[in-house]
Amino acid sequence: MNKGKFIVIEGLDGTGKTTHSKIICDKLSALGRKVKVQSEPTCHEFGKMCREALSGKRKCEKSQLALLFTLDRIDHNKNKEDGIEKLIDEGVDVISDRYYYSTFAYQGVDVGVDWLEKINLECSDIRKPDLCIFLDLKPEISMNRINAARDASQIEIYENLEYLTKIRQRFYDVFGNLKNENIVTVCADDTIENVNEKIFSEIKKIIF
Repeated sequence: MNKGKFIVIEGLDGTGKTTHSKIICDKLSALGRKVKVQSEPTCHEFGKMCREALSGKRKCEKSQLALLFTLDRIDHNKNKEDGIEKLIDEGVDVISDRYYYSTFAYQGVDVGVDWLEKINLECSDIRKPDLCIFLDLKPEISMNRINAARDASQIEIYENLEYLTKIRQRFYDVFGNLKNENIVTVCADDTIENVNEKIFSEIKKIIF
């Protein structure tokens, strides 16, 4: 049995990661491939704790939140029911909406990125993706999309213009350090159809 591919869709909030992940899933499924769309934080124990912290319901230090994301990522990889490792071995393509790049960019703004890279990249239980697509968007446009899609009570702790500006730059810095990884930047300021076609053209390079 051929193993599946592990694809990550990254970007600021509001860039369309979830939408494009679903469209890519449909396109790959139509070609006869088995596909699973997942996201981080996951729906498992540590992922739920991360979501509570992001919403402000759970109080924790920034460093604690960064570690929660890493613990959730290990579970995302190793979970016996729906972990990345299990699915890949079964020939399923896994599309993840966010991965360790987001931890480096978001939590790295507050706690520093060096130790976050170390505990993630040197962990044998955290798989490196076959491809990471970074959906790039100006923070002002990202914030406009967020405000249009949610009311004030749904805005998370990182969803403000100041933070998003810092986080976008941090993504650039992180990608500059990860020269051995397959990372492609796609401009998200276009129609869904055009953006998705660019994403899919990159995915086809690792699948066919």
